Amino acid sequence: MRNYILAFFMFLGFGILSAQEMTPAKLYEIIEKEADTVKVNGNQYQFLFNEAMLICVFDENANRMRIISPIVEREKLGEEELLNALVANFHSALDVKYALSDEIIWSVYTHPLKELSEHQVVDAIQQVYAAALTFGGSYSSTNLVFPGNKKKVEKPKAKPLKKT
Repeated sequence: MRNYILAFFMFLGFGILSAQEMTPAKLYEIIEKEADTVKVNGNQYQFLFNEAMLICVFDENANRMRIISPIVEREKLGEEELLNALVANFHSALDVKYALSDEIIWSVYTHPLKELSEHQVVDAIQQVYAAALTFGGSYSSTNLVFPGNKKKVEKPKAKPLKKT
């Protein structure tokens, strides 16, 4: 039993020592590999990914980062689309969420900066892009969907007339 405990702590220590700490410079390198173009503005990286605009905002002191993409102005949406986005936040948006800020609907991924891995950054970019692209349709960031009540609000359909 003692050997198992010792092995566990050695494994735990190895995991801590091998963990990479994400920095703005590493974040930039990853985004530059994935993006079509990148523009730096202070603590922001604005970039095109498959012709869609994404923005990465980070704060080292707060240990936070987010990758966002604008989707549509709020005034152009009805209650139906907003409700569908809320349902999607629970079932199909996964690591990305739909959010409203400055009267714009955004696709948003947030995470502690230092704890990010390269794989998570790449996955975040893909999910933010997919969620923005599928808004108004499947409202999804991946092919995965959590089970449960995932019924979206739909306009009532006209009932067919009964033949007599």
